[in-house]
Amino acid sequence: MKIILTDAATISRGDLDLSVFSKYGEVTIYDITAKSEAVSHIADADAILMNKTILDADVLSHAKRLRYIGTFATGYNTIDIEYCRKHNITVCNADTYSTDAVAETVFAYILNRFHRVAEYSTFVSDGGWIRSGGYLPLEFPIFEMSGRTLGIVGYGAIGHRVAELARAFRMRVLVYTRTYTRTPSNDPSVKYVSFEELLGESDIITCHCPLTKDTAGLFDKAAFGQMKAGAYFINTSRGGVIDESALFDALESERLAGAAIDVLTQEPMHPDCVLYRAKNLTITPHIAWAAYETRQRLTRIVEDNLQNFIAGAPTNVIV
Repeated sequence: MKIILTDAATISRGDLDLSVFSKYGEVTIYDITAKSEAVSHIADADAILMNKTILDADVLSHAKRLRYIGTFATGYNTIDIEYCRKHNITVCNADTYSTDAVAETVFAYILNRFHRVAEYSTFVSDGGWIRSGGYLPLEFPIFEMSGRTLGIVGYGAIGHRVAELARAFRMRVLVYTRTYTRTPSNDPSVKYVSFEELLGESDIITCHCPLTKDTAGLFDKAAFGQMKAGAYFINTSRGGVIDESALFDALESERLAGAAIDVLTQEPMHPDCVLYRAKNLTITPHIAWAAYETRQRLTRIVEDNLQNFIAGAPTNVIV
């Protein structure tokens, strides 16, 4: 079996052992596969292991021997699933590997916003404390998280973990999910509400839904307009769930007090990205999932998926 790993640099920078896949066949590892290189890289592959590589119908049509795609991710929006279905190509993803890392990043954003850690560190580094001459230089207002309302959009494994952490901070938790119901939750500390209710009542809104045709552009001008004035918005799911121009306007108008995002519609960030210089915005380069332990766990899942496919009992099957 010829196995092609198309974009190893998105998984490891030399700190993970990706040679484990060689026990299943002849492995070729590329650090990155640009769109212009995809056809030549995968042409004779029996199996592809990938993360961000775009595998559309045009690219896949050149891989005549291809029978398996294993993705180092939960999402699979860069793979033409319908093409794979029609051509009997098995696609397997990795689920629940990054639950803790992403949920912890959400609270890193919230804690930084409410307690202004980065601003005060910069203030001290720039000599502000020395110049202030005072015991309590309150340059930036600080607030407690206890008693605040956290709205969670999308309630899979990550959403559930975020809710657990929120309870530890004594926050009120609202949840909107596509399977929205007014049936009381088994957990009395979580209240299921409509999307509109969540937008209007939440002090902080964090998005954890997948990118689908139903969620694309979910957070648009209307959605930001319905949010409580001064709300804080977080997205660690997929960039496409946000209308980036609408987010920019909500920040510039100060409708939102701030936002933190780990994902963009176009990645890596383009110099013309409308959010590049937006005020009161924290952007991290899609690293919420990327803790060392998370990437170790992810590699084990991808290996297990490949091994199970070879054994005739594939796991985490998308198609």
